[in-house]
Amino acid sequence: MLDQSWYKKTDEIIEHYEKCAASLIPIMQDIQAEYRYLPAELLTYVAGKIGVTEAKAFSVATFYENFSFEPKGKYIIKVCDGTACHVRKSIPVKEAFMKELGLSNKKHTTDDMMFTVETVSCLGACGLAPTCMVNEEVHAKMTPEKVVELINRLRGENG
Repeated sequence: MLDQSWYKKTDEIIEHYEKCAASLIPIMQDIQAEYRYLPAELLTYVAGKIGVTEAKAFSVATFYENFSFEPKGKYIIKVCDGTACHVRKSIPVKEAFMKELGLSNKKHTTDDMMFTVETVSCLGACGLAPTCMVNEEVHAKMTPEKVVELINRLRGENG
């Protein structure tokens, strides 16, 4: 059960839009931007507030990969495994992130909610392969050694 303040914030987000089905995606994006994930309870709440069925809201949220029902870390690390990145050894880069952060194939977010590691199909920076993104910042020509440097730098920003 979510704290009442989450519903209040969601009401503030909804106020910026028309209460109709066309507002569903932008409202979901704003909620996810606020909380770094889309709580299922809030999705149900939004559906009722804007007049769409709960089933419709959940079908939209599950259709788009960008929406997550699980909390994500402050730093969302997307490791590209598209063809160019894969050929240029993106798997050891991902493995270095996982090892450095103590993550596994079943655990993608650190306990302190600082880091989430995901694999994506393409970041559109093939000439810079292998690449990863940390939030909106692209990191080119990654190596396992650069992973350790990057994690240490990000930790330093919060220390």
